[in-house]
Amino acid sequence: MKQALIFCCLLLLSFAGSAQTSTDQQLANLYYNNGEFEKALPYFEKIITKQSTKFDQLRYVDCLEKTNQVKDAEKFLKKLVSANSNDFDYTIALGDLYERTERTSQTEKLYNDRIKQVASNGYEVVELYNSFIKKGKVEWGLKTLEAGRKELKKNYPLQIQFAEVYSLLGRTDEMIDEYFDVLDQYPNYSSNIQNALTKQIDFSEDKTGVYQKLKDKLLVRIQKKPNDFVYSEMLIWLFIQKKEFKSALTQTQALDRREKGNGNRVMDLAETCVENSDYTTARSAYRYVIDQGPQNPNYYAAYSALLNIRYREITIEKKYQPQDIREAEKEYREGLKLLGWGRNAVYTAKELAEIKAYYGNDAKGAADLLDSCLAVNGLSDLEKAQIKMALADVLVLQDDIWQASLYYMQIDKDFKFEAIGSEAKFKNARIFYYDGDFKFAQSQLDILKESTSKLIANDAMKLSVLITDNLGLDSNYTAMYQFAQADLLLEQHQYERAFTLYDSINQAFPAHGLADEILLRKAQAMQYQGKWQEALDYLNKIVTYHMDDILSDDAIFTIAEIYEKNLHDKEKAAEYYKKILFECKGSLLTVEARKRYRALRGDVSDSEDL
Repeated sequence: MKQALIFCCLLLLSFAGSAQTSTDQQLANLYYNNGEFEKALPYFEKIITKQSTKFDQLRYVDCLEKTNQVKDAEKFLKKLVSANSNDFDYTIALGDLYERTERTSQTEKLYNDRIKQVASNGYEVVELYNSFIKKGKVEWGLKTLEAGRKELKKNYPLQIQFAEVYSLLGRTDEMIDEYFDVLDQYPNYSSNIQNALTKQIDFSEDKTGVYQKLKDKLLVRIQKKPNDFVYSEMLIWLFIQKKEFKSALTQTQALDRREKGNGNRVMDLAETCVENSDYTTARSAYRYVIDQGPQNPNYYAAYSALLNIRYREITIEKKYQPQDIREAEKEYREGLKLLGWGRNAVYTAKELAEIKAYYGNDAKGAADLLDSCLAVNGLSDLEKAQIKMALADVLVLQDDIWQASLYYMQIDKDFKFEAIGSEAKFKNARIFYYDGDFKFAQSQLDILKESTSKLIANDAMKLSVLITDNLGLDSNYTAMYQFAQADLLLEQHQYERAFTLYDSINQAFPAHGLADEILLRKAQAMQYQGKWQEALDYLNKIVTYHMDDILSDDAIFTIAEIYEKNLHDKEKAAEYYKKILFECKGSLLTVEARKRYRALRGDVSDSEDL
């Protein structure tokens, strides 16, 4: 019993001591941060006599110096240097003290002696170099590396560090040579070097001409070492960074021939071209693979991808004329014959169905095509569900909304806990919304608000809020029903009829709460048709006349997206993303707007400040 009591007392004393240390540390840093160094000093003295960190020790030194106790600061630092021979931060702190007290010669002697001590140890050379760089002492970092290279010769590789310090000093020729010397010895380091160069060079604004130097030096290395593919790969990477995809393709094809490849590199480059909307180069890349014949393992994938470019131009870029639709259908029909009517052709057939239904004014042909897809053997349940979803969407287009509803309910039942099931439930809720059964639609939307799919949950929330805010009085029901009917017409791409019905709501119910929603719907119709300026006109009306309404941030964000992705005006896009940050501070779009604003500005900082 007595021993237990003693143990408890000791434990309490330990906790008390720990609490006291914590209090001393808090007070020390509080006074230090406020610039009250004399008040902070006694608390730091208490801390360093116990268990202290480097952070505490260096702040204590700073307090001594700020209170004119330079000798004591020097003495304490010398002890730390002696006791921590492997931690070079203390050495540099002492050198800084000498510099601040106008003893430059002592700084130089201290640093030179330290460099001499570590020169024969590769690990310590790198550690001392890192300590100098961390403190912005680039020239001293270079001296450390030079001493290490002289002493170690080729026994310890320092090229990466030399390249880094040359980059910091603006000595780009030497930086490049060091990196390429690494590749000579360690070709597998190419991705590391690419990452380093990406951080050190702004390829979009290469004012120092580093890109041209890199290109020239790579071409020299390729000529000297034609069998070392690593330099050809680096040149391809360089062209991609500069978005010179045509040049990248020329090099990639040459490398593919040299290594007798199957076009894998060319396929990867083609995908990069597609992601950057360089469809001309992507087409050339896919045709290169296709021209190798059906025996090439990438032949069918390249053919499908080539067709997909046409699909993207029509459905995403909205760049098409009636003739383009006809040509697309012809190309897809030829592609389906080539691919054979099997499982591998279903994805391509779905793309053709979408083009026919939504852009070729042939919903019936699209539905027949999708019915044929459902009859293909070997499809998984998920693949069948995806085809049913596309078919149901086309049935809505044909105004067969209840047959569409049956398909949506089947998918919802079969995939109740998966994203495709949530999407089907949402689309089915819209069927009832179109039909004016707002109560049932709302009950389904309430369930979907908790969906694990963020996109579906957001869409459900928006439609739910629309119904809630605009349904109530008889006049509101009438307006809401007409609005839902107009939405169905919009979904069916009957734009003129939809616009006429929207306008009738504005005429019958002036200043109704649906006014901003109508403008948004018209903007969406214009976007779907690729009429970007008309879409901007409608969206700007929301910003001008309905800035206090719930859709204002959506309108501003959509304007920014159109400028960024469709009109390729980064400056205007950044202007509107910034507008969200300053004028819509409570918006759920703030985080995404800030991220995109920083990306357009080229800012990689994690700071919350703009």
